[in-house]
Amino acid sequence: MYMARRIMLNGTSYFGQGAIQEIVNEIKNRHFKKVLVTSTPDLFEFKVATKVTDLLDAAGIAYDVYDNIKPNPTIENVTSGVAACKAAGAEAIVAVGGGSAIDTSKAIATIITNPEFSDVRSLEGLAPTKHPCLPIIAVSTTSGTAAEVTINYVITDVEKNRKFVCVDPHDIPIVAIVDPDMSASMPTGLCASTGMDALVHAVEGYITKGAWELTDMLHLKAIEIIGRSLRSAVAGDFTGREAMSLGQYIAGMGFSNVGLGIVHSMAHPLSAVYDIPHGKACAMLLTAVLKFNAPATGEKYREIARVMGVPDVDGMDQETYRQAAIDVIQKLADDVGIPKSLSEAGVKREDIPFLAESAFNDACTPGNPRDASMEEIISIYESIF
Repeated sequence: MYMARRIMLNGTSYFGQGAIQEIVNEIKNRHFKKVLVTSTPDLFEFKVATKVTDLLDAAGIAYDVYDNIKPNPTIENVTSGVAACKAAGAEAIVAVGGGSAIDTSKAIATIITNPEFSDVRSLEGLAPTKHPCLPIIAVSTTSGTAAEVTINYVITDVEKNRKFVCVDPHDIPIVAIVDPDMSASMPTGLCASTGMDALVHAVEGYITKGAWELTDMLHLKAIEIIGRSLRSAVAGDFTGREAMSLGQYIAGMGFSNVGLGIVHSMAHPLSAVYDIPHGKACAMLLTAVLKFNAPATGEKYREIARVMGVPDVDGMDQETYRQAAIDVIQKLADDVGIPKSLSEAGVKREDIPFLAESAFNDACTPGNPRDASMEEIISIYESIF
């Protein structure tokens, strides 16, 4: 039987304090005459994105700025960004932000080089684009999405009250910059929700149907780093934030290549309908979905418990180590202030059937280790309502 497994990663990545300085070298070495800097208004307001534009100014590199990007980026954010990119005559995009800015940039850059996909909705799923997107240099400012190393992005369709996932090998940034100085000023709540998103990526990637030895190695290391570092990162410790910036990237190296599961499927409509931050939505759902998935995970929960610091896992029976893994993850979510109930986050019970239908049809659902019916998805939502 033909069975080829593909691993795709950035051509170049830089890590550590001061890594953003490499942006100038990359732009000059690649002979880009003008770039479009994409970010969000708050990252300019709080002088995070300006760290990048200051470097470009000092180096005499021409750029325009596009910052019409929402936390859950919309089709309109993409289409106006395409227009801005064309007007700028940009040869590359420097995307500064978390998933919002980088996801929007992937869609913009893809449409620029594949204009037949100018209807943003046509990019949903595995879009058969023919050309690599406009080059992207992705600068991460959160420790969650790993958008700088993945081939995925998510856009909100406001008109239809849904998020859609796009998966395209042509959209991977050519350069990733993971500089902990860029995430050091994250507010506590954002640090917690994006950090839990990174944990969800690592855990779902580890148990997804497509998982295999190479990605297992990455996901287990990511779970270990996040498990020991997220609390201190949320408390504002720089060492914790530096570790989280690496942990989330390693998780992205894995899940980008094997997919996710219904934690993400169920989180997407929560963000689309209620504008709940993506990482917070994922974190609220994680342990409820882990309980549902347990029968389809073999011995993997024992390894999750082990790297999360649970002692004596080898002496536990299957039911005990599975519960131990779920408990240690829930304790981390509690410690960093993740709400436990959907109602607490503003979800309305009468919306659950619509949320479940959206989740059932989401691109992440087929990767879940245990097949889930619409009724079972409704039950999981209800269990944490």
